[in-house]
Amino acid sequence: MVIKEEILQSVGAVTRRYRPSEIIFNEGDVPNYYYQIVIGDVKLNNYNDEGKEIIQTLLEDGQSIGESLLFMDKPYPINAIALTNCTILRLPKTVFFDLLKLYPEICLDMNKLLSQRLYFKLIMAQNLSSQNPTAKLKVLMDYLKSFQKEQSPYSFRIPLTRQQMASLTGLCVETAIRTIKLMERNKIVKIENRKILY
Repeated sequence: MVIKEEILQSVGAVTRRYRPSEIIFNEGDVPNYYYQIVIGDVKLNNYNDEGKEIIQTLLEDGQSIGESLLFMDKPYPINAIALTNCTILRLPKTVFFDLLKLYPEICLDMNKLLSQRLYFKLIMAQNLSSQNPTAKLKVLMDYLKSFQKEQSPYSFRIPLTRQQMASLTGLCVETAIRTIKLMERNKIVKIENRKILY
């Protein structure tokens, strides 16, 4: 969790609820709020010139949405869409900045979060130049597993669908499915009950 819910509520954050596929904000909207997920899953996406969806990131309970853009006077270059039923705290941008001044430790945590997200983007940007689908999927899996204490083979269940993995790596879903099967034959992953263990 980036900011404790009690702190956000104490300064006037409003609870909003979203249904699956409901838009939290659109590409082109002006960032006027800090959003933090209490419960639920959200995707940040946009579409290329051919209309293909590109998932930029997937967020879950306790994570904030699009916070880096509050520090710039630029519109959102992405959409935020609820994947599941979501409960989200929303705080006006001006109050969010006052909160950062009031709690320097929150400011430090925010810098850590922004650094982590920048690191993910750098890894994925380097990964997109690869022509090898196994290498692309492995980089994504390595990144996701890096936050787990247990690092032994097959100890981590990939929390993404094959479609989400394809969208995050720039692959088509059919290629992702074939590559994951190949990775299973090569003992890189194990598949149990349609779940990918890495």
